[in-house]
Amino acid sequence: MTYQDKTYPIAERVENLLGLMTTEEKVGQLLQPFGWHTYENRDGKITLNESFKQQVQQGGIGSLYGVLRADPWTGVTLENGLSASEGAEAVNLIQRYAVEESRLGIPILIGEECSHGHMAIDGTVFPVPLSVGSTWNVDLYREMCRAVARETRAQGGAVTYSPVLDVVRDPRWGRTEECFGEDPFLIGEFAVASVEGLQGEGLESGNSVAATLKHFAGYGSSEGGRNAGAVHMGWRELLEVDLYPFKKAIEAGAASVMPAYNEIDGIPCTVNTELLDRILRQDWGFDGMVITDCGAIDMLASGHDVAEDGLDAAVQALRAGIDMEMSGEMFGRHLVDAVNQGRLEPEMLDLAVRRVLGLKFKLGLFENPYVDPLRAEKVIGSPEHVKLARQLAAEGVILLKNEAGTLPLSKAAGQIAVIGPNADQGYNQLGDYTSPQERSKVTTVLQGIRSKRVSSPDSVLYAPGCRIRGDVKEGFEHALNCAAQADTVIMVVGGSSARDFGEGTIDLKTGASKVSGNAWSDMDCGEGIDRMTLGLSGVQLELLQEIHKLGRRLIVVYINGRPIVEPWVDEHADAILEAWYPGQEGGHAIADILFGDVNPSGRLTISVPKHVGQLPVYYNGKRTRGKRYLEEDSKARYPFGYGLSYTTFSYSNLKLSAGRIAVGESGTVSVEVTNTGSCAGSEVVQLYITDAVSTVTRPGKELKGFAKIALEAGETKTVSFKIGAEQLQYIGRNLKPVVEPGLFRIGVGRHSEDVMFTDLILKESK
Repeated sequence: MTYQDKTYPIAERVENLLGLMTTEEKVGQLLQPFGWHTYENRDGKITLNESFKQQVQQGGIGSLYGVLRADPWTGVTLENGLSASEGAEAVNLIQRYAVEESRLGIPILIGEECSHGHMAIDGTVFPVPLSVGSTWNVDLYREMCRAVARETRAQGGAVTYSPVLDVVRDPRWGRTEECFGEDPFLIGEFAVASVEGLQGEGLESGNSVAATLKHFAGYGSSEGGRNAGAVHMGWRELLEVDLYPFKKAIEAGAASVMPAYNEIDGIPCTVNTELLDRILRQDWGFDGMVITDCGAIDMLASGHDVAEDGLDAAVQALRAGIDMEMSGEMFGRHLVDAVNQGRLEPEMLDLAVRRVLGLKFKLGLFENPYVDPLRAEKVIGSPEHVKLARQLAAEGVILLKNEAGTLPLSKAAGQIAVIGPNADQGYNQLGDYTSPQERSKVTTVLQGIRSKRVSSPDSVLYAPGCRIRGDVKEGFEHALNCAAQADTVIMVVGGSSARDFGEGTIDLKTGASKVSGNAWSDMDCGEGIDRMTLGLSGVQLELLQEIHKLGRRLIVVYINGRPIVEPWVDEHADAILEAWYPGQEGGHAIADILFGDVNPSGRLTISVPKHVGQLPVYYNGKRTRGKRYLEEDSKARYPFGYGLSYTTFSYSNLKLSAGRIAVGESGTVSVEVTNTGSCAGSEVVQLYITDAVSTVTRPGKELKGFAKIALEAGETKTVSFKIGAEQLQYIGRNLKPVVEPGLFRIGVGRHSEDVMFTDLILKESK
């Protein structure tokens, strides 16, 4: 058969195979059932379920979601789940049955979650994207994506449902942690790095997976910060802000796209032909696969209510440009009937099947559907990947406050008390979309600090104090006793996106883990966990205030998935670190910074307001956004791009290569940056541009470039940025990119509120 011969072009192979398929087999290729339902693992023996076998024989399965996923939702645990090698064996078993027992021998597309590491047992848990964005280190993130791709493909996963490219506009949204931040340019740079890292040297490589861009589009701008809420946005803003990172990733070669749950101006993204056809395919030339989010087609009839029933919803979705349905419920129930009843044109079905088969051929699945379990065991969770996770975590930590040089601490310092609900709770520092973990794999902040004091482990006291949520204060007394014996108190507080992994709870009076018949969830962030406020949950602030009364040096470490707004902490803490969810190596990374082995270099990618009532407070708002409130101005407490260091930097000699350039020409802006402190450090140099006069209202300033540079004490480096059409254009009245002559203010600085400017005149082209 032509489709089995790799010497033929992919397009010919697809057409040959398509011509051999029945309607049932075609529909089967558009289905993606839940993968963990396909097998059972009993005492290390993996067997396939009969329901899966029957579906393969009766028409086939195009893809499986989460074969290797483990978490409370799937019910897959450390006890019944699959190790690195077992996961590879299970995928081989699945593929072998699909290839050998189906009529046409079409391999299955294995799709996996990899937001910050492959969500499978034994996979390396990297920091969440909000932490990764705070590194401002695109090259390091690309390296992380290569590691994630290697681990995923080693077990047979071929597609990942990442990166998340949503632009966050309201951080009360529980999925803020999954995003890089609030700025489209910065997200776009990470988007390109993600595609380059995940897809690597080619999709057919044994070290690459297909990237799926999500959530297309506007998902981070939902009403009230509520997950999947309605989005109120004009086309200009959509094109210029929310779609910008997706466009950059498509240009980089992304293989797959996932529409968002939300509606935009009354049209659900799942059936938005303007998005899925005109923009994505016609304007951008995307020829890859489009897959829904889980249950999104069902929402059309039960939620959005734009479809009469499931059949109507399935037909609308496929006609709009959907190629595959995650969960497969609506397509599986209705598409064959829709074709047979004349409600769906066969050529529309064929179009979707072509895209699915095309991706499988590009991935080389027909030639190499199987993987090596021994290689999986070697690659997954390797020491190199663990080391990378530690570096990313350290570079993502942001020093928000450091009064009178409180940090770094001396390793010979006196007694230290480590207190707080996130001090020794491993799952609380991992974030959402995380698999079950062996206790020994995750280093907590308490463990990281104790590792720095190996000669005197008794000098580090510990008390949880309280939980993340709830009003129980029975741990206060023990926490206060520990703090009273210490010279320095390190409070590790914040939030939790940990699902119920069956770890029991913690004894607040002793800090010991205990098993309880009553489950307790501290989860206050993550998918589906949106908040009305941004303050610390539970009684954490009260605990901080009580300990502050003792007069000890107070260092606050936030571990969380969204900004925390606590003015009292900002005023009274001697030092504040924002660590987000730093992953499995977070405890080591935070300790490295606390004791000065690493100089903090993280910078905020999301503005932290003074009060939740200021929202939205993103830095690149319009100049027409209004004046101050009665109670307070509209500025953030910690602005976009902000972050301190243990050294200091100065900027000088800002200059343009030419003060006047013509439309179509380009120039450069350069600045000298000097490390004026006494130790080495890294600075994030940021380029901002303001269009002084424009036909359409514009933001006050926009990030258009950045560079992370390392400087020894006393060293000076010159940093240059290109200035051309890409940096100066915007979406004009006709919804097309335009570059208008006139005055532009070109700024370079440390963060969005600390920028030095020079003027550039853009002339009409000759």
